[in-house]
This record gives sequence, structure tokens and C-alpha cells, in this order.
Amino acid sequence: MTAYIARALSVDAAEALRLRERYFHQYGATVVGLQRHHGVDPRDFLGDVHLADHSVLSADETLRAQIAALPGQRIIFTNGGGGHAERVLASLGLADVFDAVFDIETAGLSPKPQPQAYQRLVERFSLDPRKAMLIEDTLRNLEPAHAMGFATALVGDIHPDPKPTYVQYWAHDLKTLLGGWIG
Repeated sequence: MTAYIARALSVDAAEALRLRERYFHQYGATVVGLQRHHGVDPRDFLGDVHLADHSVLSADETLRAQIAALPGQRIIFTNGGGGHAERVLASLGLADVFDAVFDIETAGLSPKPQPQAYQRLVERFSLDPRKAMLIEDTLRNLEPAHAMGFATALVGDIHPDPKPTYVQYWAHDLKTLLGGWIG
């Protein structure tokens, strides 16, 4: 992202990094600030910065079975774009166990944690948040979901102490989290 910003705005790496961080914290996604303040084309940005080497990814049959066993709709809700989520799911052999990808482009460039992003998700898929769970790796993205009635789970190495009331479940990884319910 930093290299893209430096190229697109003709700034040095330090300034590009400063803008990247500023817009991420201010808007929830760097792309929003770049579009608003610099006229950067979001599709070009998202397509460029989300190209990644997927050769390091491999299928995990246990995780696949756990996700497939989940009841209801299984939706990827991501601030990524440019087809990134679809490519990752394909690389992990999980594309067919998810019903949909709802990315920042589908959300009309309203990123998490903006409440509008969650509202658009709910409307698009006719979700009842009280019957749904949002699993996230970014703490700040759980608070608006919890306020709407979603059950919330945090995965990753972040484990705040004391645990915020808007975090109901926590695990180091998704397999551990799902293993508690699905086995």
C-alpha cells in the first residue's frame, strides 16, 4: 500500500506511510481517504494492493469441515477488495463453503468499523444480527457489530485485559474457536 501511495501521489515513502496510517485510522480503510482527498480510483488501488502470493496458503480439511458445518449463511465481510477474498478462498480450497463475499466495494466504500458498513451487510443478506455472529481479527470492528446485536468473536493474538463487553468469544485461531462448537 505504501509503495502504491508513493507512486500515485508522487510522495516519498515516509509521507506515503503517514497518509496510509492517517486514513486507515480516520476512515477505517486507507482507500477511503485516498479517494476523498486525492481522487485515487478505488478499484485501481484495491486491485493493485491486494495482489499477493498465495503459494504460501494451503487447504486445511479440518477448517473446511468446521466452516461447512456452520448453520445459516456463511459470508466473508472484509475491508479488502479487488477480488482478494475470492482469491484467498480459492487458494485455501474454501470458495464453495462460503455463500458470499461482502467486501469494501460491495459496501459502497463504507469500511468496518463504520456502522453503515454493517447496516449494508444486514440489508444485503436480510440478516437478523441477533441470530448471527461476526468473527473478526480486528478488535475495533467488533464494537459496532455488538451494538447491532451480533454475537462477536475475536481471533488472533490480541486479547485485551480487561476483555471489552463487546467481545463475547476469543481464540488464537479460527479452528480453535470453531472447534469449541463444532469439534
